[in-house]
Amino acid sequence: MRYRTLGGTGIEVSTHCLGAMMFGAVGNPDHDDCVRIIHAALDQGVNFVDTADMYSAGESEVIVGKALKDRRDDVVLATKVHFPFTEGRNRSGNSRRWITRAVEDSLRRLGTDWIDLYQIHRPDHTTDIEETLWVLSDLVSAGKIRAFGCSAFPAEDIVEAYHVADRRGYGRFRTMQPTYSMMARGIERSVLPTSRRLGMGVLTYSPLAFGFLSGKIRKNQPIDMTSGRAALAPERFDPTLPANAVKYDAVEQFIEVADGIGTTLPELALSFVTSHPAVTSVISGPRTMEQLDGLIKAADLTLDDKTLDRIDEIVPPGTDLYRADAAWQPQSITDVGQWRRPLSDR
Repeated sequence: MRYRTLGGTGIEVSTHCLGAMMFGAVGNPDHDDCVRIIHAALDQGVNFVDTADMYSAGESEVIVGKALKDRRDDVVLATKVHFPFTEGRNRSGNSRRWITRAVEDSLRRLGTDWIDLYQIHRPDHTTDIEETLWVLSDLVSAGKIRAFGCSAFPAEDIVEAYHVADRRGYGRFRTMQPTYSMMARGIERSVLPTSRRLGMGVLTYSPLAFGFLSGKIRKNQPIDMTSGRAALAPERFDPTLPANAVKYDAVEQFIEVADGIGTTLPELALSFVTSHPAVTSVISGPRTMEQLDGLIKAADLTLDDKTLDRIDEIVPPGTDLYRADAAWQPQSITDVGQWRRPLSDR
């Protein structure tokens, strides 16, 4: 396992981060099995674990807390806040009111006195970024968190947050967590260069492109649309749609690349992500011990320039073959008033 410094924090983390999204009701409901998976990852050199308060409605944090009970000092622990998972007003978002409560709930579920990296899960344009940075800075001063970062922020929001922090004397986002894979390379245009320029650590998620790079989804082969990723978003997998046909063609080409260097498609996908100079660590969320083994094997793989050049030919830099993040889209493309003048003003 290799290690890199997380942003400018001085904290060393493994280049492969254990994602805990699949621990709990959404993925693996067996707590003891999940704990064994976490311990196996730690035993093989992973020292970075990422979860979120909303994963399985807090159950993931509980499981992670159980696993780290006697190993807390050896692990860099990250979690996130933003999404609601209980009913009621003011129980989500990036306000001081919610973050102050949510961090206490996460600390309790995780069974720890501090969180190494506390991340804002998504932007919230109903809350001034100044408000969010203010409360996060206070939490650092209080010793409840060591550093804070953001997730799925567009480049312009990253830059705004940086300048607000500088102007007001607040702590700044030390990390960024975007989706990134061989099939979702749009962040190479601005998000990754911006993060690198500002000295931010980058921990990426969804390296297997919503399952397309798992090796289990192939062209002209039947797909079970009743379970797994396909059941969650069947429109992404329908091979009769032209946009999806392009994905299936790319997968077959990536498999040829993997076969040519004697590796598997998932290992190729993971190693591609860690090859980018802006990326600190890649998050993989195994549900089983077998899936964890694939993550660990990828840590030993280094891609040469010839292989990376071939990947660039299949999906050029800065290109997205699919909408990478269905959970959040910027207001600029979800609010029709942002791109269309009222009829009276046209």
